[in-house]
Amino acid sequence: MSPFRIIALVVGLGALLLPLFVSIPGLSLAGHITLGIFLMAAIFWVTEPIPIYATSLIVILLQIMLLSVQGPFASSAEVPLTQPEETETRYQWAIPAEAITEDGELYLMSNARQGQKITVIRVGEENGTVIVESPRLSEDSDIAATTDHWLLEFQPVPHTTFLHSLANPIIILFLGGFILAAAAVKYELDRNLTRIILKPFGNRPAYILLGLMLVTAVLSAFMSNTATTAMMMTVIIPIVRQLEGSDKFRIGLALSIPFAANIGGMATPIGTPPNAVVIGALTAQGISIPFGTWMLLASPLVVVLLFLIWQLLLKVYPCQEERIKLQLEGTFLTTPRAIVLYVVFGLTILLWVTEALHGISSSVIAFIPIALLPAFKIIEKPEIRNLSWEVLWLMAGGISLGLSMRDTGLATWLIGLIGWEGMGALMVMAVFGMVAVAMSNFISNTVAATLLTPLAISLALSPEMQDIMTLDITAVMIAVGASLGMALPISTPPNAIAISTGMVRTPDMAKMGVIIGLGGIVLAIITSRFYWPLILG
Repeated sequence: MSPFRIIALVVGLGALLLPLFVSIPGLSLAGHITLGIFLMAAIFWVTEPIPIYATSLIVILLQIMLLSVQGPFASSAEVPLTQPEETETRYQWAIPAEAITEDGELYLMSNARQGQKITVIRVGEENGTVIVESPRLSEDSDIAATTDHWLLEFQPVPHTTFLHSLANPIIILFLGGFILAAAAVKYELDRNLTRIILKPFGNRPAYILLGLMLVTAVLSAFMSNTATTAMMMTVIIPIVRQLEGSDKFRIGLALSIPFAANIGGMATPIGTPPNAVVIGALTAQGISIPFGTWMLLASPLVVVLLFLIWQLLLKVYPCQEERIKLQLEGTFLTTPRAIVLYVVFGLTILLWVTEALHGISSSVIAFIPIALLPAFKIIEKPEIRNLSWEVLWLMAGGISLGLSMRDTGLATWLIGLIGWEGMGALMVMAVFGMVAVAMSNFISNTVAATLLTPLAISLALSPEMQDIMTLDITAVMIAVGASLGMALPISTPPNAIAISTGMVRTPDMAKMGVIIGLGGIVLAIITSRFYWPLILG
């Protein structure tokens, strides 16, 4: 292990323990524990001393051990009642002296009555314990071990609450997308769609570039943008070979693919993980954004951004050739399994897009390809093993962490550190959007959305901002902002793939990425002011 990773590991573990030794006013002990988990996760996600998906699993493990009713801390809060050796009534009980206040009160810790205070009559003492009497106590009652136990301020949840994040409906939605994408690659559906879509764009460089960007964006809306970029980079290699080495258009072609993949992912809930993170968090708050509604929200912004990026690339990297010959060959497979794939693929997309009409949840629809494609042996063991399970684990950790941040009051406390009261709704959205863009340039866009979304939710639910801030619009802004971070090779996997080809240099990517990020967030802010409210009401 490198010295940097060792340092990052030590710093992360130190951050986990730090809140337990520093008392923060206004934050419960449960909030302190969650803050430690949050800081450790943030440091590990950014520096990656261990894989980011492993960090997510550790987050879930720590939550189960430290914040659930099955954890050792929760069980230490309760003591059972015992009957005194000599008692005149069945309502008398022997309890530890530290479990009763000077005013003769104690706290029940049984199921839904946790933290409920009751008054008892102090009868006497026996063998170092206090004898109390109350008809509200029974042999099934458990009471708080001490009157100042931290769990009196926090209701531990079942450990299954955290485990369920691994099977959250949003996880299932993304799994359905991964299954469809893997099948499309296996049966060359993606390549054949590319061939059909590119054919009308002719052989003029400007329109070839536009066609490549549109194909990439459309595929990225329904497939992994990483897989789409990998495929499309192979498509442009023959085009690049026809150009002179000094032709700047080579750079424009290489940049167009990752940029279009990043932008195209905004268009659907399954296009990129930040979309799923936001939708999952909103769903937990009782706010539903159907598949088709999300497309209505994002598609106009995606189209405008693609057009502007196309024009920008043409201006900065003009082509020296007037015509470029494309080699577009291939046919659709007509095997029975391929035909079944086409039907399942088309049916799934159709049901997703029309979700608002039939009311079937997009995660339920996603189960159609999950169930049918393996049943017809369209997807088999090798493809299932190669699915991006680590992305699902990463998202699960973020969903689980968001639950704890909400329930322990940590998110509310973090939001309170900033003076939001003087800001209007537009300013709040702009701040979250710009922070999302900035963070996503240096860390995973999924991680950026995971860290920011719970904070936005807590702020929107605070009394000071309920009448000012619109939660769903702000959350969508975070998702869009996270997808706009594309200035560096480490910003997104599509960027890394483009750099790895040797056709583009980091300074070119950084220059264009900054312009797109800044211009994109300005457009998103304008859209959030005039268009999104029309869709979300």
